[in-house]
Amino acid sequence: MTDRKALGSGASLQNLLARIQSAAAAGVDWIQIREKDLPGRELLGLARGAVETVAARIIVNDRLDVALAAGAAGVHLGHESVPAAEVVRWRRAGNAPAGFLVGVSCHSLKDAKEAEMAGADYVIFGPVFETPSKAAFGAPQGVAALAAVCAAIRLPVIAIGGIDEENAPECLRAGAAGIAAIRLLQEPADAAELRRIVERLHSVG
Repeated sequence: MTDRKALGSGASLQNLLARIQSAAAAGVDWIQIREKDLPGRELLGLARGAVETVAARIIVNDRLDVALAAGAAGVHLGHESVPAAEVVRWRRAGNAPAGFLVGVSCHSLKDAKEAEMAGADYVIFGPVFETPSKAAFGAPQGVAALAAVCAAIRLPVIAIGGIDEENAPECLRAGAAGIAAIRLLQEPADAAELRRIVERLHSVG
């Protein structure tokens, strides 16, 4: 999951694309481009650059139009996005490319069940642990809440919020299909350290 602001005030979109490429080269399976305040033209350029240069699947946050124009693998929807049910209905009408995914951010068991009923392909649940980037969504949910969501729905559940090398295994043992992170994958100083982190996460998955 990207956040260009975490790279520093002088970071450019080219810097961010380079980080995306490094993450993919290190073995990250999915990359969500989450640049909510980026103008559509710039967001499209970033997403298209990622799609064209990395093997990882690229998901675009919120912007269905950009995801389609860039040839991304799917779109990820939040509480302020177009309702998942509407996007799924549009997809079922044959308007989306084969295999196009619809994901939904969830902050409660109720949210997760609603996403499943809407026809989403996966959910991201959290924040599981405390993290500044998810403070607006309330107190950490905890691993027990994550486990409850994983047990209650059939969709893959991706854990998010304060995930690091030490607590990622807890999330996977709770039933999560994977983990999502910003700082964990953007902060490593070099490619070797990033690859070590990704390999360790894969080994516990």
